[in-house]
Amino acid sequence: MFVEFTRSICPLCKTPVDAQVNIRQGRVYLRKRCRDHGEFEALVYGDAEEYLSSGRFNKPGTIPLTFQTEVKNGCPSDCGLCPEHKQHACLGIIEVNTGCNLDCPICFADSGHHSDGYSITHEQCETMLDAFVASEGEAEVVMFSGGEPTIHRHILDFIDLAQARPIRNVTLNTNGIRLASDRNLVAELGRRNRLPGRSVSVYLQFDGFDERTHREIRGRDLRGLKQRALDNCAEEGLTVTLVAAVERGLNEHELGAVIEYGVDHPAVRSVAIQPVTHSGRHVPFDPLNRLTNPDVIRLIEEQLPGWFRRGDFFPVPCCFPTCRSITYLLVDGNQDDRTVVPVPRLLQVEDYLDYVTNRVLPDTGIREALERLWSASAFMGTETTEQKLRATAEALDCADTCGIDLPEAVKELSDKAFMIVVQDFQDPYTLNVKQLMKCCVEEITPDGRLIPFCAYNSVGYREEVRAAMSGIPVAPVAPNALPLADRLADTPYGSRTAARQEGTR
Repeated sequence: MFVEFTRSICPLCKTPVDAQVNIRQGRVYLRKRCRDHGEFEALVYGDAEEYLSSGRFNKPGTIPLTFQTEVKNGCPSDCGLCPEHKQHACLGIIEVNTGCNLDCPICFADSGHHSDGYSITHEQCETMLDAFVASEGEAEVVMFSGGEPTIHRHILDFIDLAQARPIRNVTLNTNGIRLASDRNLVAELGRRNRLPGRSVSVYLQFDGFDERTHREIRGRDLRGLKQRALDNCAEEGLTVTLVAAVERGLNEHELGAVIEYGVDHPAVRSVAIQPVTHSGRHVPFDPLNRLTNPDVIRLIEEQLPGWFRRGDFFPVPCCFPTCRSITYLLVDGNQDDRTVVPVPRLLQVEDYLDYVTNRVLPDTGIREALERLWSASAFMGTETTEQKLRATAEALDCADTCGIDLPEAVKELSDKAFMIVVQDFQDPYTLNVKQLMKCCVEEITPDGRLIPFCAYNSVGYREEVRAAMSGIPVAPVAPNALPLADRLADTPYGSRTAARQEGTR
């Protein structure tokens, strides 16, 4: 069933092409054709009913205060942000280097021990931070990433530069190797986290517990290092988000265990689960059989049936609602005697975040609080998130016994609230400009542009920036999958005509 016409790119040559969104057997697919490389198709959403109904959560965008580029060729060729972009930046990302102390088999940034890499300077970091502030006024969150940001010798200086500006919160995206071995670094992060009105949190790669998971995603067994990094963070009072890259056939069976582990560890206040983005380096994959957000949510429900059920996760309205879903838990008790209740069971979240029906509700403060919680700028441990959680918790209805003392839970939100995020970033196969134009997660480049994260990793901007910074031309990494016609060559549908007709078989 044809749903809509849109624009995308050829995953091989990155040329903008026309595309169509179709529904087949209850799932949503993006199909496109490149004049030079043929037809391609990818699964983009594993539940067609939820895809169609998610539109009511599409919140009207807030235009950035400034734009950095002009419209010349149209989306996705003018990123910077250009005046056609429909949303401000909830989260700004600064990649401080391309070098890394790992050479992960899966890395959308294609980072590692490269000779064509670069590291930014203090002056470049200031330019990037100033561009972010100019676009946002008072920015909520900046994330320092890489490469591996903790191996940059000036990473603490960069955090200081961010905290000296009207940016409320800093988060550090790391593999945790240095946090496990350098107690002084962790102590310095903890000291900066205690500054009035500012916070520093850790976004820690954490893909699972099986040795195979670590070796196939990160190239080595990091389980002991992850534990030490988390324990060090707990000692310094740092809030940690566990970030799991999930690949079909590899570690999707570990989602429930990662969430349980996070709930039990004193440093962890949230878990982010991200289906693998097939940009940069990655394992061979089938675009027609990839993991999507509803698949991940269903796996969570199946692996933790006592905690979750259908309807506990809601789309994030500030970006395109099929990109990210969130839920919050109230957790009481310990590992042996624990009660877990998702917040959406205690409050009609849908009534407040449905922008199509747009019901007139008496408490606009609750709607504003939920908008800030269901946002790409929401990170546990920040003052804003704590304030909005408290405002929401005070409105919760526990008429049907939920097993938690709500007044007491409101007093102890810093210990009892837990956040789970499911985020499916677009790659060269799944890129849809309709979603891209609403993106609120922006890469900040050394020359002061803000580029939507999925465009940066898929369209060729990453390679452009690396070439400009290093002086060495960088060829885009072709996705490790074949055009639709070629992938069907050894099947009964082994012709280009059959590939075009695949939807009717």
